[in-house]
Amino acid sequence: MHEQCNIRRMIGLIALLVLPLAPDAVADIGDPQVATDHEWYPGELAYSTFERLAETQATLYEKVVGARPTTDEQRVLAAWLWRNTHYWHGEQGVEDLWGKGFQNDTDTATREYWTGLFAHGFGLCGTTHAQWTAEMEHLLGHNRARVVGVTGHNSFEVFLTGGPYGAGRWALLDHDVSTVIFDEQGRRLLSIAEIKENLRRWTKENASAEKQHGWLVSGLHPDDGSAFNTYRSAEYLAGYAGPPPIVHLRRGESLRRYVSPGLDDGHTFVFWGRNYNSESIPGPERSRTWVNQPARMYGSKDGTGYHAGQARYANAVYKYQPDFNTNDYREGIIDESERHVTFEFNSPYIIAATPPNDDAWGIYQPRCRNGLVVTGDARVPISLSTDRGRTWQDAGVLKDRLDLTDLAKGHRQYWLKFESSASKLAGTNLLLTTVCQANSSIIPRLTDNGSRVEFQASGRAIVSAGPNIAQAETHRIAGAFDSPRVTLELAAPRNLAAVAVYAAAHVASSNPPSPDIAYNCDFSTDEGKSWQPLVSDWRITRQGDEPADFWSQSFCWGSTELSDVRQPIQVRFQNNGGKRYRRAEIHVLYRVPEQDATRVTFHWQDDTGVHTASHDFPPTSSGSTSTEWRLPTGKDVKTLWVEYRPTWH
Repeated sequence: MHEQCNIRRMIGLIALLVLPLAPDAVADIGDPQVATDHEWYPGELAYSTFERLAETQATLYEKVVGARPTTDEQRVLAAWLWRNTHYWHGEQGVEDLWGKGFQNDTDTATREYWTGLFAHGFGLCGTTHAQWTAEMEHLLGHNRARVVGVTGHNSFEVFLTGGPYGAGRWALLDHDVSTVIFDEQGRRLLSIAEIKENLRRWTKENASAEKQHGWLVSGLHPDDGSAFNTYRSAEYLAGYAGPPPIVHLRRGESLRRYVSPGLDDGHTFVFWGRNYNSESIPGPERSRTWVNQPARMYGSKDGTGYHAGQARYANAVYKYQPDFNTNDYREGIIDESERHVTFEFNSPYIIAATPPNDDAWGIYQPRCRNGLVVTGDARVPISLSTDRGRTWQDAGVLKDRLDLTDLAKGHRQYWLKFESSASKLAGTNLLLTTVCQANSSIIPRLTDNGSRVEFQASGRAIVSAGPNIAQAETHRIAGAFDSPRVTLELAAPRNLAAVAVYAAAHVASSNPPSPDIAYNCDFSTDEGKSWQPLVSDWRITRQGDEPADFWSQSFCWGSTELSDVRQPIQVRFQNNGGKRYRRAEIHVLYRVPEQDATRVTFHWQDDTGVHTASHDFPPTSSGSTSTEWRLPTGKDVKTLWVEYRPTWH
């Protein structure tokens, strides 16, 4: 109880230190997004919510297959087509979820859907399929997807009903080895249990038969189907969906995303994953994938083929130069006094690193570079926190340049404290450069012979307590982790209005999981006086055939819109089965006071040379109106980077 009171006092102190914005510093950009008319890779505006994603998938499926997806089978095939062409098999760098460092035996997989899609775009079989359960939760309904352990692989099944599926059957839907298998008549998708009974017949003899409707079995490698000779375990609710990917840019800040590794000079490689060092380019890559050759997938007879570096990581680079001559800098601060100024950073992308050597996992070693660099003429001490101010790491004294990569790498947020008043930082040319890893498949790409660019900004920003347990612990006000009850509290910064809350919990739900246990998540906007359900009666349902073994854990998650709440928001997790919450997280979406215009810049190469063009999209009163820009392009277009930055007069 004493510890919980201390935590509450600390959160209250932080809230008191947050200063309201001055009248001349009330504009930034909340949630800028772009989509082009590229058929396969239009950009984040086409798939930054599950609703947008489903519509994009349906439109693409109709173009490829010739039929609008209306049945559950067609809709999951549309999702499978999209996942195959936007996400590839590779080894992600992990987050320090448990406070034990990057290399430990605790479950470290990135199981959150949007982080996996936006910050990585690649993952091992179990990782990607765990994330994908969250998309299927939205597409099909509760717990109608599962990760399935087979030989040397973690596969994926969905539960389909109606028509040839009757009351319900599990069906193989494995994008990691690009495999779905229809029965002999091509009427329905088979389950893993059915496939393993006659493995060669289903995975070899009929790999590209007409009954497959254009979907090649084992599209990445012809031997991948051998994994389905066993049917070992099931993971229910093995992943989850947190908040949608939101970028918040303050005055003086820009975000530039590079489609290919190398940054501006072509030789600076900053990443967060295994270093395969393929073709002398460090970092994650995949040689067998439909990514970057999506049009070859439907109707293929010979698969992806082997192409070194067929898919690689991308980068998202934030540059922030706060203006201390006006109050604009206060858009980015958590607190300040006459002796310090503390800035916050939050991103849907993972802070990356240039490792000190060519080791496979050099990113985890000390002396990494280029992930977070601070430059300026100020000679002031700096400290950094990755647990929302609960603990601080000494970053040294700024003398022209400090590389703080080792302190920030592998995180999505940090606080950076300068031991100086804002007035003394004026004129020091302070610049914060944060280089993150991103998925190249979600970066908008231009098309040949003229390209249409659509822009939208919702006016929202985000603050997060999690996913790391250290970040959540700072905001724990009741209960405890590794217990059946825990409560977190979080408020929007700078006394701004919260407009939505997202929450998720990682539960030790036991093996086998019991469908009789109800998991609940409630929220309060009046300091716990009254509660409303965020997730009610969440259960691990059991249906259809099952293997003999199960994953002993699961996730429970939910969200709701709010009506301009300015009080701290509490979220409590509890269940009626005594199951332990291993970790939990809460995210609050809030509205920026007023939006600046957004300057969008594309840099591309085509048959006439290298080009750069910019367009200023004006702010809108609602923050959600889309506007368009027609951009001239030639033939053989290759998008190099796209940049967003606030602009004002």
